[in-house]
This record gives sequence, structure tokens and C-alpha cells, in this order.
Amino acid sequence: MFLKQLTLDHYRNYDKVQIETDQNVNIFLGPNAQGKTNLLEAIFVMALTKSHRTSKDKELISWNGQAAQLHGEVERKYGTVKLDLSITPLGKKAKINGLEQKKLSNFIGALNVVMFAPEDLEIVKGSPGVRRRFLDMEIGQVQPAYLYDLSQYHKVLAQRNNMLKAGNFTSVTNQAMMEVWNEQLVQYGTKIMKKRQSFINKLQQWAQQIHSGITNGAEQIRIDYVPSFGAKDVQDETIVFEQFMLKLSQVKDQEIRRGVTLAGPHRDDLVFSINGKDVQTFGSQGQQRTTALSLKLAEIELIREEVGEYPILLLDDVLSELDQYRQTQLIETFQNKVQTFITTTGIESVNLNRLQGAKLFQVRNGSIAL
Repeated sequence: MFLKQLTLDHYRNYDKVQIETDQNVNIFLGPNAQGKTNLLEAIFVMALTKSHRTSKDKELISWNGQAAQLHGEVERKYGTVKLDLSITPLGKKAKINGLEQKKLSNFIGALNVVMFAPEDLEIVKGSPGVRRRFLDMEIGQVQPAYLYDLSQYHKVLAQRNNMLKAGNFTSVTNQAMMEVWNEQLVQYGTKIMKKRQSFINKLQQWAQQIHSGITNGAEQIRIDYVPSFGAKDVQDETIVFEQFMLKLSQVKDQEIRRGVTLAGPHRDDLVFSINGKDVQTFGSQGQQRTTALSLKLAEIELIREEVGEYPILLLDDVLSELDQYRQTQLIETFQNKVQTFITTTGIESVNLNRLQGAKLFQVRNGSIAL
């Protein structure tokens, strides 16, 4: 797939901009704080209906606008798809080929993207919350039903936490209500865990192959999914359901004291290892960067495997962060295969000898010129 045209109206620092893109490589060049990252963010938002930088939709609307409008024309193997996303302080509306989608989850997946930015190093060395967000956003692209289960899980989790904070468990009614919340939490949580494990298994296969290539076979990478309550066989929903319910009964008194749910997918984590050693704790900065790079390249192949087409690759000021060897490995992966959007403050940081026929855009203060 590739994005043929992008139009932004009152998005961030863009009042109105429209660009025709190259099918292969597009480079956005300009000083910092001119709007380069905003362009890549807009493509990301059009794919996932949410930003990778903020959870506040109002920040996506320009200061003098009432709403932000995004329009994209995407060429898929089955034809051209026109995408429209309207962002207002009251919510979002999405259309595919002019037809409004009742659920945003129906819109997600019409455009697939992989974003690689310097902050993605946090997936490797940051908090578990960063890794859970990575899992949720990537699985949601290829399995929209996952987003429904996740949404329902968090609704139940909020209700359960409210009841725990209230702390009144002497009445028969409240005890019965907690049993209902427990069953629903475990029902949706089990589905989420199974899909996460399946995703990690596939990602592991691609990452292992790619990482071995980057390191000339010197390093073997491993990605382990770590459920919050030590479930052994996540693929068997019946077993996980029983283990989850057992864990909730074991931590019941502790949860009542603390007023919060202590077990479930909202506390899961990932562990990255190289040659058997935890990269977060023992890995060098170079190994952490290579792990993040392998992860993103593996994402590209996994999405192609799942949807039958390569996603669009967004590289936000990342090439300058990579040494020449890793930069070459990355460019060789997407060259003539994946439509790529690159932001950079200086063209000297990009190995142009490896990029054939790239289209160069100049970005200055919310305006774009060839």
C-alpha cells in the first residue's frame, strides 16, 4: 500500500496543506519546530485514530481552528481508498470512501503504518506501560477486534477499581456485584492475553531472523511475554481463565486495602533478551538501539504477513540517531519495497547514496514546498 495524497486542515501548526507523495521515499527537511513531526503524526493518526505523542485530541487542532480535518488517498492492492478523519473537542468522526463509520475500530486498518522515532528506544528500556501501549497499538492495526476487547476490559477495570476504592464489601449485593466484575474482567482479559501472546510469537520469529542478520549472527534476540500473574499456557483460554480467577481470589484482601486491581493485562510486560541476558538491564546502548531497530523491521514483515501488503514506514528524525551500518540495514530493508516518510534537520544525516529517487520537501513554519 502507499499514501498517494495527504491533506491537512487546521491540524497542529498547519492551516491548510496538501501534498502529492512519492510511492517510494519522501524526505521532509527543515529546522526543528517547523512541523515535520506533525506531518508524520497526522499519517499515524489517520491510521490509528490517535496520536503517538499525546492522549489529548484538542492538542491536534490548530489554535485558530474549531476542528482538524485529515484526508488521505491510499492505494491498496484492491484499489484506492479515501480516508477522512474529523477531530473536534467533542470527539472524532471517520469516513471510508465517504461512508461514515459507526465505530472508530471499523476505520482502523484501512491504512497500516509503522512508526520509528528516537523515543521508541523506550520500548526496550522504558516502563512496562510503554511496552503495553506498543502491544495495544500494533495488535489493534491488524486485529481491530482486539481494540473492542481492550476497550471493554478497561471499562470493567474502571468499575471494579471504583468499587474497591469505595471499600464496602459487607453487603451481599456488593459481594455479588464484585463477582460479576471479576468474571467480566477475566473474560475480556483472557482474550487480550491470548492475542498478545500470538502476536509476540509471530514478532519473535521475524525479529530473531532480522536481528541475527544485523549482527552477523553474533546475537540472538528473544522476546518474552510476561503476564502479570505468571500464566503458563496463555493459548489455552480455559486454563488462563481459571488461573486469572484464582489470582483474583488470592489478592482479594490486598486489593481491598489498596483500592486497586492488582492482576490482569493492565500489568503485563515484555522482556527483551540478547544471548540470554536482559537488554534493559545489561544491554549496551548499541544493543538497545539494535533491539529497537529489529523490533520495527519485524513489525513491517509481520503486518505484511497479516494483511497481505507492506505498511507505510514513518521515520521521525531517526536516521541521524543510527550509525552508518544500522542506517544502511534500515534503508536496505525498505528501499523499493515500503513507502517511507523521513524527517530530518539536515540532509547530511541521511545516506542519500542508498536512497534512489527520493522526493524532497522543504518544511518551514507550517508550509511545505518541493
